[in-house]
Amino acid sequence: MPTPETISAAQAAPAARAAAPAFRQFPTALRFALRNQARNRLAAVLLAVFVPVWYLLMMALTSHTLVTFRLFATRQLLTVDGAHLTLISAGLNALTIITGFAVFHAVHTTLGFDRRLVFAGYRQATLITAKTLATGVLAIAVALYTGLVLLAFWRPDPAAWLAITGGYAVMSLTYGALGLLLGTAVRGDLEGFFLIIMGGLIDTFLQNPLGNPLANKPLLEWFPSFGPMQFAVGGSFGRTFLLSHLALGLAWAAGFTVAGLVIFRFRTRSRTHPARPPAAS
Repeated sequence: MPTPETISAAQAAPAARAAAPAFRQFPTALRFALRNQARNRLAAVLLAVFVPVWYLLMMALTSHTLVTFRLFATRQLLTVDGAHLTLISAGLNALTIITGFAVFHAVHTTLGFDRRLVFAGYRQATLITAKTLATGVLAIAVALYTGLVLLAFWRPDPAAWLAITGGYAVMSLTYGALGLLLGTAVRGDLEGFFLIIMGGLIDTFLQNPLGNPLANKPLLEWFPSFGPMQFAVGGSFGRTFLLSHLALGLAWAAGFTVAGLVIFRFRTRSRTHPARPPAAS
């Protein structure tokens, strides 16, 4: 049986569609999306506390011994400080958890509300654009913060820091997009959190030559963190800015985003049909 909320939404739908063009709906939809991201206090605590603590823990567990490995993207043999290499990997790992969790929680908990907005006259394209933009804003902000915190533990030169932060930004966008996909696809919170946490841990661990001596195997090219890691390490240690690998990371982010938005469109579609006119007698 229809609830009073559903009935009022249905009554308001024709007026909403007629009186609210897309350019008027978008600011409200974007404000909702950004507010939902900002209200996640646990993600804010993770960002403020977990990132520096994670860096500190990795520094305590890793010595400043020299590590020699071959960068897969260029076949260049690099000898680097193992602690600094671990810091890059730790930052990427922190981003997978924080950004993925924040976006997943915001999308998953508001899916029912988004469905009601569509039923009341909001265009799906408007909501999709707002969610995509809000995810991008959050991902870039978290990546920049993670890059700034890195300076408390290691002071790379400006070009190296920009390369690391660029890799962080793409990694954050990728797992923000994955959070968007899982937020629309899975039914429960536990499944989403598990996939984000375990996926991020496995993904970033395998890319670190210090933790995985076989981090130059072709199989690792098919992992989301491959491009950002190669770009960050190549730019910071090898002075080679691998823009094609940065684009590879962006391709993962775009793929996750498109898949998530397709599912979002399906799950928020209106299932009502306009009434047919009576047949002529």
